[in-house]
Amino acid sequence: MSDDLRLRRLTAMRGCDRLLSGNRPKTMRERLADIAAGGDLDAMPDFYDGGPVTELEQRVAGLLGTEAAVFFPSGTMAQQVALRFGAERTGLSTVALHPLSHLEMYERHAYSQLSGLRAVTPTREPRNPTAAEIDALPEPVGSVLLELPMREAGFVLPTWDELVDATAAARKLGARVHFDGARLWESTTHLGRTLPEITALADSVYVSFYKSLDGISGAALAGTEEMAAFARAWRHRHGGQIFQTFPAALSALSGLDRELPRLPEYVRHARTIADALAALPGARVFPHPPHTHQFKLWLPYSADALSDAVLALAEREKIGFAAYWQDADVPGYAVTEITVAGPALEWTADDVAAAGWLLAQELES
Repeated sequence: MSDDLRLRRLTAMRGCDRLLSGNRPKTMRERLADIAAGGDLDAMPDFYDGGPVTELEQRVAGLLGTEAAVFFPSGTMAQQVALRFGAERTGLSTVALHPLSHLEMYERHAYSQLSGLRAVTPTREPRNPTAAEIDALPEPVGSVLLELPMREAGFVLPTWDELVDATAAARKLGARVHFDGARLWESTTHLGRTLPEITALADSVYVSFYKSLDGISGAALAGTEEMAAFARAWRHRHGGQIFQTFPAALSALSGLDRELPRLPEYVRHARTIADALAALPGARVFPHPPHTHQFKLWLPYSADALSDAVLALAEREKIGFAAYWQDADVPGYAVTEITVAGPALEWTADDVAAAGWLLAQELES
């Protein structure tokens, strides 16, 4: 996508009166307002540590029920450190992870390139591995990584019992359990448990501050005090010990105040939106009902046709439907990710049907 087209789409989405998926793109001035809402701007910032960064770490540890949490500039860096810790503590450089995991799809295999770790695949089914599949691993592993929810599979989660059994199977093998919990915040509704109850099943957990909390950037790696000390040392070695990160920390604190309490409401409303979208001609939704406030939508058109129609709908009707379409494996279909956030709470099932009709008219014109 060219820079001009990207800017045109962002401008169109900002100008919409209604958004079905995601949040309105923010200007830098609006981002500064988020930072201001995160804490006292007249207080002293962090200097490699301390200040709002320490406040954020302590708050995350409290929310997750862990001994400690360490701020990282990116989740990619946090996960490499977590898996390195597992390898050093168990003496095993193998990691059980799914081929659809974020580490395989989006991190350029950093776990192998930077830490010399090797992946073992417990399953290729589009879901997290079961206890039986972990039991059947062909060799010992130092860590078992579970992505909660698994984005590429459709933001899918196991049941609570399946998660308990899978983590128990990993411990039976002597492996550490690491949760890629970039979107763990919104997983409590489907799992029917609190964040501390979920986190207690793992040895380490990574959470993101921008994916669901609408922060600027950053992540936290949570676990024991021992792991936190290790994480701080390796964060420095990876180049993540930054002089001042208070803008990201304050933005994350603002997101914890503003977005975290609303996520259960987003998850509930996602079911209404998914039902309405599934009723559109030729539409497919997965999972149905959604496990979180995010799910996948397929429509029987090409990605280019849908992208053009969505842009036209945004510019002419001021309605933001869903962006970022890709041609699907199913011939004749394109797929996108739907994120039900604050703006979507205004939408009824009838509103979705009406927007779908307008989109179809654009596609047929």
